[in-house]
Amino acid sequence: MSMKEDIYYLREANKEAIKAKESGNTPFGAILVGADGEILMRQGNIEITEQDCTGHAETTLVRKASKKYTKAFLWGCTLYSTFEPCAMCCGAIYWGNVGRLVYGTTEKKLLELTGADEQNPTFDLPCRDVFAKGQKDIKVEGPFPEFEAESVEPHIGFWN
Repeated sequence: MSMKEDIYYLREANKEAIKAKESGNTPFGAILVGADGEILMRQGNIEITEQDCTGHAETTLVRKASKKYTKAFLWGCTLYSTFEPCAMCCGAIYWGNVGRLVYGTTEKKLLELTGADEQNPTFDLPCRDVFAKGQKDIKVEGPFPEFEAESVEPHIGFWN
């Protein structure tokens, strides 16, 4: 996919982040896009409202996708995430067999936004480092500086 298409899908994922925030959750969003460019699934964080510490957008999306699609199919898909996935979400992407990840903004930038907020104890562990320790060649694209302001906006005023 082109950079223009990737930005379009990141904006779609950001819509899910805004919805998550509006429903009382942390403002993160993800979408799953098929090889043909069709948006297959959308997911915002559900961690707070579902009282599920694993309810991150990416992990929840992969959990649902793995029940609906085969691993072979998911290998041809792209997961778009507003922010760089945490180690847990990288594990879900890896085990779910999603072949490509595109994220908007780094986890390091997220740490700048969240600070010491106990709701989001952020790792300083880039997703590429997590995937490099595995046996799969998951393609990773990101960050996209031209998208950062949009991905950051739902977080303004959210964190302590």
